[in-house]
Amino acid sequence: MAEALGGRARRMWQDASVSAVVAGAIAVVVSFAGPLTIVVQAAHAGDLAEAQLSSWIWAIALGSGVTGFVLSLRYRVPVVAAWSTPGAALLVTQLADVPYATAIGAYLAAAALTVLVGVTGWFDALMRRIPGAVVSAVLAGILLRFGLDAFRALESGPAVAGVMIAGYVVCQRVAPRYAIAAPLAAAVAVAGATGTLSLGDTRLSLAAPVFTVPAWPGEALVSLTLPLFLVTMSAQNAPGVGALREAGYEVPSGQLVRDTGVASAVFAPFGAHAINLGAITAAICAGPDAHEDRGRRYVAGLSCGVFYVVVGLFGATVAGLFAALPQDLISAAAGVALLGALGGSMSAAFTEADSRTPAIVAFLTTASGLTLWGLGAALWGLVFGVACQVVLTKPDRNGNSDMDSSSPDPSPDLKGRRQ
Repeated sequence: MAEALGGRARRMWQDASVSAVVAGAIAVVVSFAGPLTIVVQAAHAGDLAEAQLSSWIWAIALGSGVTGFVLSLRYRVPVVAAWSTPGAALLVTQLADVPYATAIGAYLAAAALTVLVGVTGWFDALMRRIPGAVVSAVLAGILLRFGLDAFRALESGPAVAGVMIAGYVVCQRVAPRYAIAAPLAAAVAVAGATGTLSLGDTRLSLAAPVFTVPAWPGEALVSLTLPLFLVTMSAQNAPGVGALREAGYEVPSGQLVRDTGVASAVFAPFGAHAINLGAITAAICAGPDAHEDRGRRYVAGLSCGVFYVVVGLFGATVAGLFAALPQDLISAAAGVALLGALGGSMSAAFTEADSRTPAIVAFLTTASGLTLWGLGAALWGLVFGVACQVVLTKPDRNGNSDMDSSSPDPSPDLKGRRQ
């Protein structure tokens, strides 16, 4: 066994390259530059203590890092794990009404569903059975408020919000890979120059994980668990598998999804809402910029995992840095980070004429913030959208529904998918 481990270590060293390590580092920067602001927003919405936010960051970073490292090493493929950005966006509206311990229970239930679909092989089948346009519309409805808030921030913080938005547009033209990180750095510099950035209380310190005993989710099984599971599956795991397949890697999608579900369950009591496959970050690590030899790009996945773990260990410091940012900057950064995801979701939702009415119903219901009988808008958007699809779907001559035709390919276009 020692010889086998030694041989594996030697091969890793031989396969390592500066470009692969840099690709892994860039993937981590992209992950933290924008999406983490949404986690901070969700924590503020749930009135979580700083220690709980620090533990949340620790959990999603370590969970993503360990999962990605292990899977990359096991399959010799640049597998990048991440946390669910649309799931965090969902929590911005849900944590205000759901007790934290109950939310933890809902996270565990969503993780159990993820493991189930991975073990049984239902992953691809489930994605085909749920109308893809409706799921995309629900996701777009969740993300809409973040896009609106980014532009509303121009009113109260024109300098930082303007730099963030304008920088994003310019970088999309000249350096798309840095379209989030570069504008965020510039906006932070502007905040510092204008005196709205306060780093006085920020100090370098290790994160202290906070274990929360899960509570039975109850109604949150429907209002939080189901939407969290669906948006993570459709907006993260499906395009994550697609990113790897597009790069030429044949991966066991069911096993990857299963393992991310196990990781989610392990780290949920510490605050991790969902660990899943990355998409954009996977594209960074699996692309030719990581290494010209496809067989050596797995090192980028290993590198990404290591950097995730290092950042996660200092979750308290990361939380403090984000707490020092002005709210206008956080709103602008979160909105800009989700513009691509919002555009991709809206495009997927409204492209097909046959599913446009169910999609708009699902989108408007979700965006409205509707709450009925204690159940949130995301769930009602899904219910109303699917019901509308059922009513409007015409059976074929054999009496079979053609609803499946409205579902997207399990490997959708990666544009607009964050992480």
